Amino acid sequence: MFRRLFLDHPASVGESYAEHFGVASRFGATLVAGGIGCMIHAVLPFAFKTRGSDTVMALHRDLVAKRNAHRAAHLEMTTVEYVI
Repeated sequence: MFRRLFLDHPASVGESYAEHFGVASRFGATLVAGGIGCMIHAVLPFAFKTRGSDTVMALHRDLVAKRNAHRAAHLEMTTVEYVI
């Protein structure tokens, strides 16, 4: 039960629990900061004009890069080379 709740998902993305905690916390804090910028922009339209879209694009870029790195590492681990 503990493994399923706390370890399976981090392992599926190539991270330990502690690594996943750090990455998820950073993503969450970045989203909160972007959201605050959007809220300020709602009141003051001249401020933080691109904060929301910049935040989403940066997080997407990080997520895709990490996903691709994990897939490449997994593929490399499962590829067998024979030397004769």
